[in-house]
Amino acid sequence: MRLVELRPRSTATLLLASLVGLLAFGWPLIWQTSQAGQSAIGHTTDAPWLFVLLLPLLVAVVLAELSESGIDAKVISLLGMLAAVGAALRALGPGTAGLEPGFFLLILAGRAFGAGFGFVLGAVSLLAGALVSGGVGPWMPFQMFACAWVGCLAGLLPRVGGRLELLLLAAYSLVAGVLYGLVMNLWFWPYATFGSDFSFIPGDSLAENLHRYLLFVIATSLGWDIPRGVLCAVLVLLLGRPILNAFRRTARKAAFDVPVVFEEGSRADG
Repeated sequence: MRLVELRPRSTATLLLASLVGLLAFGWPLIWQTSQAGQSAIGHTTDAPWLFVLLLPLLVAVVLAELSESGIDAKVISLLGMLAAVGAALRALGPGTAGLEPGFFLLILAGRAFGAGFGFVLGAVSLLAGALVSGGVGPWMPFQMFACAWVGCLAGLLPRVGGRLELLLLAAYSLVAGVLYGLVMNLWFWPYATFGSDFSFIPGDSLAENLHRYLLFVIATSLGWDIPRGVLCAVLVLLLGRPILNAFRRTARKAAFDVPVVFEEGSRADG
């Protein structure tokens, strides 16, 4: 059962938000920026504008669902509760050696409640976690996009049940942990200098720059990304079934997406 089904308006809003995120990460590769070196690192000029643009896009996803009756006060309250839990988990494991336990909760919530819910939860929980742990910086809006995609894609996985579902989610967790680092490195890589074999070279071909980027990721990032994916996969295998059952039981008891119908003539006995 999925709390926030992807309806036409929310689908269009998610696609628009994702397009903005992809452009934010990849525009140096597309437009071949001439910025490089320590003075240009960190998106110090465009990150605040990206954050200002991202927040209305998240609100637009929620408003699109409100207008299509795909979300109500119960879903918003659940979203807030899970975002608080995700923020607490981020404070407990703020990415040391890539170990971030909050990822598994985001994946399970996206799986149980749908891609739209996972997208909003990923961005909001990362924002809340950054505020709690003091991890606010030019990297934050990029982390919000990356976490939003992790939760969204979890909601788009094929529908299977039983043990196969846990194996699917564990495999996705491992892949998502690695891909998160692969994407996140793009927020600073084109602007820093790591040597001719690993650095972005303005004006060079896209294929050559991507080749150097993959070498950079293998040499520096995988040592953090693989532990993130392994920890998330292990937590999914150990805790995934009871948490998924709890999420789905909550959805059934709260009767999400079920309209209230009053039968004519039914009244309390006096």
